[in-house]
Amino acid sequence: MAAMNDLSTRSATAADLDEVLAFWKVAAEGTSISDDADGIARLVERDPDALILAERKGVLVGTVIAGFDGWRCHLYRLAVHPEQRRRGVGGALLAAAEDRFTALGGRRADAMVLDRNDLAQHAWRAAGYGPEPQWSRWVKHLTD
Repeated sequence: MAAMNDLSTRSATAADLDEVLAFWKVAAEGTSISDDADGIARLVERDPDALILAERKGVLVGTVIAGFDGWRCHLYRLAVHPEQRRRGVGGALLAAAEDRFTALGGRRADAMVLDRNDLAQHAWRAAGYGPEPQWSRWVKHLTD
């Protein structure tokens, strides 16, 4: 758990999941096929430290999913409440995720960033991340 003034980060628990889903509707750009109670419950059950929350005075202000498959480090759902942006929340979440990856032996983190989300692209660049133009994401949905 990390703290920055009145900002703290921690791993989500099963008790947080409904709040996280509601939060993503306000703070996250776009939706994912896994944005439902079953999807994030499976995530937290399989890897209890993957979903990291940022709170300010006990109120949820940000999230990031820091998934590690034993080989690669993947970042998803970096979301900061619109009223809390540019106040260190995203940086604190990424620091917590990167610390997690380093502790697990990870060597490089990658992030899923929507092409149309200019605000997110700016934030990721400011955090030291950059696009890999030689790669494309290929997707096959396994369910309808």
